[in-house]
Amino acid sequence: MERSFATEIESLKLGEGEIFHGEGILAVTKALLQSGVSYVGGYQGAPVSHLLDVMVQAKDYMSELGVNVVACTNEASAAAMLGASIMYPARGAVTWKSIVGTNVAADALSNLASPGVKGGCLIVVGEDYGDGASVIQERTHAYAMKSALWLMDPRPNLPTIVRCVEKSFELSEASHTPVMMELRIRACHVQGEFVAKDNVKPAVSTLNKAAAAPHDYATLAHPPVTFGHEVAKYAARMPAARRFIVGHGLNEKIDGRHGEVGIIVQGGITNALIRALQEIGLADAQGRSDLPMLVLNVVYPLCPDEIVGFCAGKKAVLVVEESQPEYIEHEISSILRRADVNTALHGKDMLPMAGEYTSEVLVSGLAKFIDKEIPRLGNSGAKAYAEEIAELRSKALIALGGPPPARPPSFCIGCPERPFFSALKLVEKEEGRFHVSSDIGCHAFGTFAPFSFGNSILGFGMSLASSAGVQGFADKRPIAIMGDGGFWHNGLLSGVTARLLNKSDGLLVIMKNGYTSATGTQDLVSTPHPEFKRTAGGDSTTDTEMTIEGTLKGLGVKWLKSVHTYKVSEMRDTLKEAMTTSFDGLKVIVAEGECQLERQRRMKPLRAAALAAGERVVRTRYGVDDETCTGDHSCIRLSGCPTLTVKTSSDPLKSDPVAHVTNGCVGCGLCGEAAHAATLCPSFYRAEIISNPSGFDRFKARLRRIFVKAA
Repeated sequence: MERSFATEIESLKLGEGEIFHGEGILAVTKALLQSGVSYVGGYQGAPVSHLLDVMVQAKDYMSELGVNVVACTNEASAAAMLGASIMYPARGAVTWKSIVGTNVAADALSNLASPGVKGGCLIVVGEDYGDGASVIQERTHAYAMKSALWLMDPRPNLPTIVRCVEKSFELSEASHTPVMMELRIRACHVQGEFVAKDNVKPAVSTLNKAAAAPHDYATLAHPPVTFGHEVAKYAARMPAARRFIVGHGLNEKIDGRHGEVGIIVQGGITNALIRALQEIGLADAQGRSDLPMLVLNVVYPLCPDEIVGFCAGKKAVLVVEESQPEYIEHEISSILRRADVNTALHGKDMLPMAGEYTSEVLVSGLAKFIDKEIPRLGNSGAKAYAEEIAELRSKALIALGGPPPARPPSFCIGCPERPFFSALKLVEKEEGRFHVSSDIGCHAFGTFAPFSFGNSILGFGMSLASSAGVQGFADKRPIAIMGDGGFWHNGLLSGVTARLLNKSDGLLVIMKNGYTSATGTQDLVSTPHPEFKRTAGGDSTTDTEMTIEGTLKGLGVKWLKSVHTYKVSEMRDTLKEAMTTSFDGLKVIVAEGECQLERQRRMKPLRAAALAAGERVVRTRYGVDDETCTGDHSCIRLSGCPTLTVKTSSDPLKSDPVAHVTNGCVGCGLCGEAAHAATLCPSFYRAEIISNPSGFDRFKARLRRIFVKAA
């Protein structure tokens, strides 16, 4: 049971003149339907997951419109979908997380950009850059330049975002080129409103089929026509795009009273820039700037006439471009030099090369720009702001008694992947250090304390492939870890089949929690169907037709074992066996345990219904006996559960704090299992909390109280 998007789905049905309220990524989804999109696909990932999640759950409404919605198995398959628009007048949109997703999709994107498109194409990428990012810090801009794909970077307010989505399709069709739209985390989650339009049923759709297109070799990304494609990109498509961008005013020019200077800014960071200007008294509460601004809602291609027109007559211009390389600054510099415009150009000389451009960072850069180019304005505002920030930080240090402690991300309470790392910790204690190839997914939290496992992370589903080189010289058999999402996304081909092809040794652990959990618990091909899920307190015991184990056996994997992750002792013994066996070949351990978030979503409504009906409901809790606990905290170091913490002992003779289980415990049992597997102190106890107890339950409770008092 995924999160329900019932409310969001209803907002997609708003018609002409109605007011849409919501967040940025849902506004994009609504704009796609208003644009008459024929098909939508993608692969989930922050911050754009909701776009596809909502459309998948709105399957019935999408069918009414004739929109074909496809949940793709990776970004490459999503990008390849856009091939439908090469020959047909069908508008298509796909989405994924960038930059990692764009890397995966790069092959298909290059082959799509070469012949160009007939129907409008839009690629919505989550530009996961900055302090809140979860991936490597790179930009999509390089891909746009490399393949001549137009790149939108809309100002983060809903009317602008929606207009840019609609105009992206028109721009794509006017220039026969796919368009990318990058949306940062804040743009995806910004709240706002816009006036909705009626959704448009696409001309080519599931309701209105199209005849097969005629063969046209010129539309294939294949030599010799690819040589002509390159000429067309820059001789025809780019000029057409520039005419459309200028003619439809996609970029925004904002006048300011200090016209001798100006700022050119990426649309996506305009809000942060306005906030910085407000802090130093150069913008008002409505966002009106005293410094003229050119907001680039389209960051590639730039339009030379527009750039020259903005810069001409100005003493200096500051380019606000987040991260490096400074593609936009370099191109503007070339444009100005070729036009013989002598406006001084600033950018990375006053702003950091790398890192997120927060308002604090921008205030510092603006202060340098003002000092150099318009010193008459002074920098009293910037200095006051800096002093205020310094004072707040000083107060925070005093209040906290020092710098704030690090709070690295961690597994959810009751996560089935934590017990595996407890078992791996026990193996390490007995066998010594060994190489661990980590992967993208929830299990990457095992790289943090208290486990600290992981020597590399090289891509989703790439862990087994990345251990191939180490395999040849490691003194102990290296371990590769990937999730079931990574297995289906890439690991099956790049890792498993490669090892089988080379008939080489290796150990792979697949964390089978049933979903692509790290991106929002989307279903996989091996996710148990709802009818197979039990209604009581256990995991599903019936597999779907498609299983990881069945796939591995079909490929020829000979050494294969499945172990439930909460069986810490059994998992430890299985890992030791896999690392020491004389069997030469790929060994796979499937560590099975349902994602705790999904388990709770599935079981809470069932428990609530049972309680409302007066039925007997049993809930398991774990705790620590104060008198028995010695306070050495080995249990905490071995499990890392957030609900297993410390408290002051009730025994005045004990100076050290004792272990304690908080009320957040979900009763997974890891603490007890780990204590048993590691032969730790017997201070853990298991309790059953019974709601709506039976008469026999009450009798047993009375009997126990009698014996306890007697003892």
